[in-house]
Amino acid sequence: MSESAPPNPHYKRILLKLSGEALMGDQPYGIDPAVAARIAQDVADIQSIGVQTAIVIGGGNIFRGLAASAKGMDRSTGDYMGMLATVINALALQDALEKNGVPTRVLTAIEMRAVAEPFIRRRAVRHLEKGRVVVFAAGTGNPYFTTDTAAALRAMEMKAEVILKATKVDGIYTADPVKHPEATRYDRISYLQVLQEQLKVMDATAISLCMDNKLPILVFNLKTPGNIRRVVMGEPIGTIVTA
Repeated sequence: MSESAPPNPHYKRILLKLSGEALMGDQPYGIDPAVAARIAQDVADIQSIGVQTAIVIGGGNIFRGLAASAKGMDRSTGDYMGMLATVINALALQDALEKNGVPTRVLTAIEMRAVAEPFIRRRAVRHLEKGRVVVFAAGTGNPYFTTDTAAALRAMEMKAEVILKATKVDGIYTADPVKHPEATRYDRISYLQVLQEQLKVMDATAISLCMDNKLPILVFNLKTPGNIRRVVMGEPIGTIVTA
């Protein structure tokens, strides 16, 4: 490819799934503005080459409904609190993106008009078509569903070509590479294998939803700067989950 040729992304519309923990950096809790800024730079980079980007973010850096319910809190209440935590993260991410000159809209599944737009599918698609980054907050709006499931659901609704699942490791391994140094990384793996071997990629509901709708999931390491661009350009990094 000559220097002057414009980059031709492999994926034109993606859904990026970030965990709440991704925003913590090395802190034990909350949001590290420097980390949010770095993620925003990576997203701005792919926006500049014409990739339409939707983001679903978790809330685990602030509050985990599942952990609270294990300690005796009502599960639904805990999950709603977790959904509100994702809104805080979405606003932080919106701020970081707009500092990078990327127009961003936060759409939330729980109505709170003072801080974000309510989620309306057609409006969200229109934002993407206009070159805005769309951050989906408050999960699916329902307790008992994770933000992984929200990511799968929103990706279908937006007709995204792939879910980019950003993690701390560079793909899916046969076992936890931190505990088992001998574990090997898969380049490709099927949905069924992920479910059967209970590999901690996304929860079973999310995987099943992707399997039913033939939506590929690409697991990659977010900590390496520029990796989001490498993935959308089709470079062979991470692990892809397909049929």
